[in-house]
Amino acid sequence: MKFLKVVFSATLCLSLFSGSLFSSAAFAKEKIKNLDKIKKVIVERVSGIGSFDVQPSPVKGLYMVIAPPRVLYISEDAKFIIDGDISDVQTGENKTEGFRNFSRFSAIDSLKESMIVFSPPEDKVKHTISVFTDTDCYYCQKLHKEMKEYNHLGIKVRYLAYPRQGLESPGYKKSVTVWCSKDQKNAMTRAKNGEQLKQKECDNPVQKHYALGNMLGVRGTPALLLENGQLYPGYVPAAKLAAALDRAKASMARK
Repeated sequence: MKFLKVVFSATLCLSLFSGSLFSSAAFAKEKIKNLDKIKKVIVERVSGIGSFDVQPSPVKGLYMVIAPPRVLYISEDAKFIIDGDISDVQTGENKTEGFRNFSRFSAIDSLKESMIVFSPPEDKVKHTISVFTDTDCYYCQKLHKEMKEYNHLGIKVRYLAYPRQGLESPGYKKSVTVWCSKDQKNAMTRAKNGEQLKQKECDNPVQKHYALGNMLGVRGTPALLLENGQLYPGYVPAAKLAAALDRAKASMARK
C-alpha cells in the first residue's frame, strides 16, 4: 500500500472527461468497485478520518473520497491514495476546489450549535460567515469592534475558538472561560476589550473548534470561512466584506 501526497503547484493536472464534476447525473450509473476494500483501506490508512463518502470522479479508475473538511482520491484497486487537486488542463478549472469548499462548509456547519453568534434580525440576514477567533489577537479585536457594522450590513458572524498558541496557552483558558460563561456574547466582548475574566471551566467545544481549524489549514486569526466554503485568512473591513459577499452571491445566482 502506497500513500502519495501530490504537490505540483498545489494541483494535479489531469485530462478529465467533459461535463461538470458537480453533476451527479454524469456518474449516476457508475458503480463503486471494491467498495468494501476501499472503505477498509481508508479507515486504516488515512489518519483522523471520520465519516466519509466515496463517489465516482471524472478520472477513470479513480474515486473521490469526501470526508469533511477533506477531499481525497483513491484508486479503484485501493492501492493508491492521492491527497491533492485535479484540474482540467484545457480549461484550467480546478475540479476539486468546489467539493472541498462544500466539504469545509459542511464540517463547519456541523458545529453551529456550539458557536457564539452575533447576528442582525433573521429577516435582515444577507450573509453568514464563520470566524476562527482568538481573544487576544489584535485583528480579531479589530473585527469585533466593527460587529455592529457587520450586522448592520446584514452579515451574521459565527465565532469558533482558535487559541493561536495552542491548548496549553493562556489564550486557550480565556476561550474556555468565554464559552463557559452564562452570557457568552457579553463575555466575548469583554475579553476582546482586554478585560480579565474570572476563569471558568465546563464541558466546552474549544478543543473541537481548534482541531477543525487545524484540519482546515488555519494558521492565524481571524480566519473567515465564507458562504461558498472559501477560507479567507485575515481581517476584512465590514463594508469591503459586504461588497465582496454581494458580488459572490450575484455571481452564483447567474450560474
